[in-house]
Amino acid sequence: MKIVGTAIIFNENNEILIGQRPEGKDLAGLWEFPGGKLEEGETIEQCIIREINEELCVQCIVGKFLMEVVKEYKHGEFKLEVYEAKLKDKENLKPMVHQNVKWVRVDELDDYEFPPADIDIIEYLKEKL
Repeated sequence: MKIVGTAIIFNENNEILIGQRPEGKDLAGLWEFPGGKLEEGETIEQCIIREINEELCVQCIVGKFLMEVVKEYKHGEFKLEVYEAKLKDKENLKPMVHQNVKWVRVDELDDYEFPPADIDIIEYLKEKL
């Protein structure tokens, strides 16, 4: 099972950052919350910090643990460890992996197509926020 650090990044307007998966990747065109696979020897918090820097060219502060989701896809089984995060320098945000990024309100998340694991996260966010 692959472990994925997933960040729910809020801005000052309580909007959440989402990114659109690039063409040529599994689940291309779908929207997701930033993050990525845990590498050997790192904590989940270190994973999220590294992935946000690699994907968005910014630094982040990892906050509290929110939830975990386990899903089976055709390309493997994944466990998403979901944490709140804040960007230190969001004015420098530059998408390096996603073909598009957007800040959206929780009630707008249903307007975008997400992978199945992220649907569980959206339901959690709608219930808790």
